[in-house]
Amino acid sequence: MIETLISSKTRVKLLVKFFLNSNNTAYLRNLEEEFGESTNGIRLELNKFEKAGFLESFSKGNKKLFTANTKHPLFNEINRIILKMTGIEYVVDYVIQRIGDLEKVYLVGKLSQGQNTDIIDLVLVGNNLNKTFLLEQIEKAEKKINKKIRYVHYTSREFNLNKIKESEMHPLLLWSK
Repeated sequence: MIETLISSKTRVKLLVKFFLNSNNTAYLRNLEEEFGESTNGIRLELNKFEKAGFLESFSKGNKKLFTANTKHPLFNEINRIILKMTGIEYVVDYVIQRIGDLEKVYLVGKLSQGQNTDIIDLVLVGNNLNKTFLLEQIEKAEKKINKKIRYVHYTSREFNLNKIKESEMHPLLLWSK
């Protein structure tokens, strides 16, 4: 979809990497491995994004790390476009808000790291969820967005955000009561 508007595949990958989850950071060699592309092409796009103010960089040791500039005037709009492109917006709007006493929903896994995947991994936190209705809504959403949705449910008492962070799942809070 967005590939029609933005012809550079590398640029699209960078937008997903940094604008889906603004907590993501990466350096050139890391992106080369993740994207399976040459460092020259990635470097050119990173420099364009940084010059335009979409990305910020900082040094850590001998590495130059990049992250999204969340203060950029277009950050929120780009974030919304990426949420729509990945199907996350649909999941939040049509599934999550209708399944019971939810408190929080986190995106985890590859997609939360900005990696392209056909699987959306969620952590649902709440009590008394209508699991039958949840499964029906997930099935409908999967057909609509052509992606698999996996989830783990924790009650409020069971949930521990620190354990999720420690497991390197890169949690991204999608929705909160």
